[in-house]
Amino acid sequence: MKAVILAAGYGTRLLRDIENDLTGNFKHLRGIAKPLLPVGPCALISLWVQALTKTGCVDAIYVVTNDLYHEAFLQWAQEFPNVKIINDGTTKNENRHGAVACLQLTVKLCDVDDHLLVIGGDTLFKEDFSLGKFTERFLEVQNKDKESNLVLSYQCKDEETSKYGILELDEDLKVQCMKEKPLPNETSSRNACPCFYLLSKTSLPLLDTFLIEKKNAPIEERDAPGNFLSWLILRRPVYIQRIFGRFDVGNLASYIECDKYFKDRLKNPTVYLM
Repeated sequence: MKAVILAAGYGTRLLRDIENDLTGNFKHLRGIAKPLLPVGPCALISLWVQALTKTGCVDAIYVVTNDLYHEAFLQWAQEFPNVKIINDGTTKNENRHGAVACLQLTVKLCDVDDHLLVIGGDTLFKEDFSLGKFTERFLEVQNKDKESNLVLSYQCKDEETSKYGILELDEDLKVQCMKEKPLPNETSSRNACPCFYLLSKTSLPLLDTFLIEKKNAPIEERDAPGNFLSWLILRRPVYIQRIFGRFDVGNLASYIECDKYFKDRLKNPTVYLM
């Protein structure tokens, strides 16, 4: 299988927080793409590439970025010869193509005809997560149906449902539907879904179908990968694997929390994510 790390965002919330931070302690982070932010001993994205490489669960790693950060990612990737950097050609948040278009670009440009692991470039997990266990679970659901896809899910708090896509499941942990940012009383589910998907190769052609259907829609309807997942659930089997939680580096507070965890609380760094 292949892996793609989505890194073409512009980090507008984080940049705004850094500019407004009165302490000045984080001004050195200005102009750094979120996946390249230092987290513990290295860049956030390096944690993923190291684990993907050590486990050997994929035979190619693609990173999609934009023209603004392209050179920075090329410099970073000198340490990782197994990584291919893809430039989506955009220069600012206002003309971004969106994450789903970045997936489509990767599939077409790299002629991907394989299962595809999709990783949000600003996302990390707690130590219970394992690439090995995740790929084993994928094989299990593939044995049920070759068109099956697998995503992660964790339990969010009641007051957090309106922040996330919430998955409703059957007894076999198969997704029945995804509710986008529902109020707590609109669903009994608390199954939040981070951007970490293993898409069956039979699902990849549907990227084209989705983007054709959404071509006249606002960018918000075709940007986040969760929009594609919600659409895909109605057309292909999607199952979950449970995890305890995640780090989503969207703003300065979440970055500080993530960095502190990897500096002070990570117990087994040599096998993290593996």
